[in-house]
Amino acid sequence: MPENTMEKPNIVTCTAPVNIAVIKYWGKRNEELILPINSSLSVTLHQDQLKTTTTIATSRSFKEDRIWLNGKEEDITHPRLQSCLREIRRLARKRRNDGDPALDPSVLSLKVHICSVNNFPTAAGLASSAAGFACLVYTLARVFGTEGELSGIARQGSGSACRSMYGGFVQWIMGQKDDGKDSLAQQVEPETHWPELRILVLVASAEKKSVGSTSGMQTSVQTSCLLKHRAESVVPGRMEEMIEAVRGKDFVAFAELTMKDSNQFHATCLDTYPPIFYLNSVSQQVINLVHRYNRHYGETRLAYTFDAGPNAVIYTLQQHVPEFVQAVQHFFPPESNGGQFIQGLPVNQAALSEELKQAIGLEPMPKGISYIISTKAGPGPRVVEDPTQHLIGSDGMPKHTV
Repeated sequence: MPENTMEKPNIVTCTAPVNIAVIKYWGKRNEELILPINSSLSVTLHQDQLKTTTTIATSRSFKEDRIWLNGKEEDITHPRLQSCLREIRRLARKRRNDGDPALDPSVLSLKVHICSVNNFPTAAGLASSAAGFACLVYTLARVFGTEGELSGIARQGSGSACRSMYGGFVQWIMGQKDDGKDSLAQQVEPETHWPELRILVLVASAEKKSVGSTSGMQTSVQTSCLLKHRAESVVPGRMEEMIEAVRGKDFVAFAELTMKDSNQFHATCLDTYPPIFYLNSVSQQVINLVHRYNRHYGETRLAYTFDAGPNAVIYTLQQHVPEFVQAVQHFFPPESNGGQFIQGLPVNQAALSEELKQAIGLEPMPKGISYIISTKAGPGPRVVEDPTQHLIGSDGMPKHTV
């Protein structure tokens, strides 16, 4: 069909959030279905600061499914992408076969053009695949008119993506069934539950990590005795304690569990053979800073957690943010004193007492932290109503490519 007679595509755009686990997922019992060896719990970050935006267009004139990530065309035949496409189309067919009159049957045979962008570095330990697959599945569901439980489909794209299907505090229940039908995400509390909680992402590196999560997990499952002990004997109790801490807004319990679980996750990476090092010297210095800060005040005011990368995610309460950010700037002096060091929610100025500086007593690491993203808990995926925000034009192609 010539371009000028091409029918106008149907276009849907959605956004989805990043989530940061406080009880970590590491290790699968089924690679294909992405079934975990333990349950996990995360906080969904606010999309005003971190999100994936995905536009999907359908048209009779599209010859094949295609995908563009951050402006570059990628391979649509990737097995995890195919799983998500197949499952959503299967659900849509089932709805049509069940006689749902609202579903237009012609949409089922249409090819899709998918365009997705992150407003943060991809693959830098910032849960980009979680936001990406959650956004893909949520948008596909809108395009094909499928409703109901979507977290199990998102899980087949990227395990932690199932948790990005909800806002606030979310658990991924590992499930017991071989077919994975009971391995689903569930909201523990909404994003409005704990308004004082703040999250600071300290970006130590925006580089791609040397060992990806998928291969890292496989090696850990095969070689780490500690991982088996963790999954069977440690995580079940921690999940209960963490849900209780979140529901009771008990920051001290929440913070200490978060740090212990992050440390144990990285211990399993060291117990993997050959060992995996996701933390670098900057990460270790952040850990020292947090413990010395807490010790100085004689109470737990800050918690750190690290995913499969060197970036620190700090949980704290709103009233402690200005002083801690000042401490980060002091011990990790940024390249310039420009306002770009702090992105996201505004942070008030605060003075750093000599007493606190001495109590922390670390050697400054210039340029150790590139920038800080200041954010809070936020909602789950959303439909974008404004057509000017579509990433695909009326010709069915991305508006911007690299």
